[in-house]
Amino acid sequence: MLSPDKYIKNYIDGKLVPADSGAYFDNVNPATGKVYAHIPDSEASDVQKAYEAAERAFPLWSGMTTEKRYRILSRLADIIEQYTEPLARAESIDSGKPFSLASTVDIPRSQANFRFFATAITHFSSESHHVPGEAINFTLRQPVGVVGCISPWNLPLYLFSWKIAPALATGNCVVAKPSEVTPMTAYLLSKACMEAGLPAGVLNIVHGYGQKAGQAIVEHPKIKAVSFTGGTSTGKRIAATAAPMFKKLSLELGGKNPNLIFADCDFEKTMVTTLKSSFSNNGQICLCGSRIYIERSIYEKFRDEFVKRTQFLKVGDPFSAVTDLGALSSQAHKEKVQSYLQLAEVEGGTILCGGTEVEVPGEYEGGAFLRPAVIEGLSNNCRTNQEEIFGPVVTLQPFDTEEEAIALANDIDYGLAATVWTQDISRAHRVAEKLQSGIVWVNCWMLRDLRTPFGGVKNSGVGREGGLEALRFFTEAKNVCVKY
Repeated sequence: MLSPDKYIKNYIDGKLVPADSGAYFDNVNPATGKVYAHIPDSEASDVQKAYEAAERAFPLWSGMTTEKRYRILSRLADIIEQYTEPLARAESIDSGKPFSLASTVDIPRSQANFRFFATAITHFSSESHHVPGEAINFTLRQPVGVVGCISPWNLPLYLFSWKIAPALATGNCVVAKPSEVTPMTAYLLSKACMEAGLPAGVLNIVHGYGQKAGQAIVEHPKIKAVSFTGGTSTGKRIAATAAPMFKKLSLELGGKNPNLIFADCDFEKTMVTTLKSSFSNNGQICLCGSRIYIERSIYEKFRDEFVKRTQFLKVGDPFSAVTDLGALSSQAHKEKVQSYLQLAEVEGGTILCGGTEVEVPGEYEGGAFLRPAVIEGLSNNCRTNQEEIFGPVVTLQPFDTEEEAIALANDIDYGLAATVWTQDISRAHRVAEKLQSGIVWVNCWMLRDLRTPFGGVKNSGVGREGGLEALRFFTEAKNVCVKY
């Protein structure tokens, strides 16, 4: 049974072990504000042990047939699917998100990640190039070796598995660190790996603070690649450490995503989906659309209806079937979001609704609950519109022309995702082509095909994840030329 424990342990060389220091720090349920578990305070010595275990396991795992790796990873996907309910419960308690969201999005996507890449590796083919009458060139795709995977707190098992699955599928061994804010489902993944029969040392999970355990992974001289998802400022520090060491880097960083709504949109579909793209997971998804640009002729109609529907969203008990938004990830993060609401008013914005704390009675009275906020009247270059808030806060601005909408959307240092709402197919193609963004959704949001590349431009990151891009990142290409 994949059940949470009060004392989380590292998963090193196939065993659950405490940190070398023997020290723990508190794991807080953000919906109650109370400590409910303890996290090992790991450091460089724990990462070293994890690396050594991975190095020992690498010859066996990399030399295993793709069919055998496929079977083991598929078994792991089966176990995650089998334990969807307890994993979703653990995710909800750890992160504050609604159980309904964890059980229908986070955990199903986690098992899908392992299942997709387990299958994908059996179809991963090499190129060949024929020099007529002289030689044949072919490309070997070989695993990098021991790699590091560091994931964020907002989609804990979802994004943890998104990195680990392709790394393992391609024959690498992994030293991984989940966020110290939401570590529980990564700990339960350790148990799932043991049940699935994953060979010891193939995956090692080290818990702890980013500046200690995470930094030790990044600066380890023999960990050859690092895949990181998190904030842009942290990504800069990782790049500064890893780039001079010539490590392969995949950095999926921040987003401040535009949502362009043209007057000819399907109004009801746009409204329903924009509520989701604004406030799903309390806006704590890097793909959320936090800057909403509306064509002026429908601006007031859209604004009024959007505010009305936002006010109807239910904030509270994460395990209630009627809850739309649970708690934010922590009290500290809630205070950060509130500071931006104060800033927005200083910058001349008007908060049309939300932004106030929610008192939830009973066991949740100490939780980090906040009503979703909608703001208008801000300039495009103010801090509220330029900096990633990562909370249930969106801004509204009108535009008059297609060119103005594109200019407003691109006028920022980020470029992760964008959404376009229009019934004009020609406009959809024109706008999508001109948006400076790694992902563009047209008349939808978060419709993800795991075969497609994922990542951003500008300060939103370096490299791409997903599909063949992930398999390429976790392998080295070697050209072999045979003359005949």
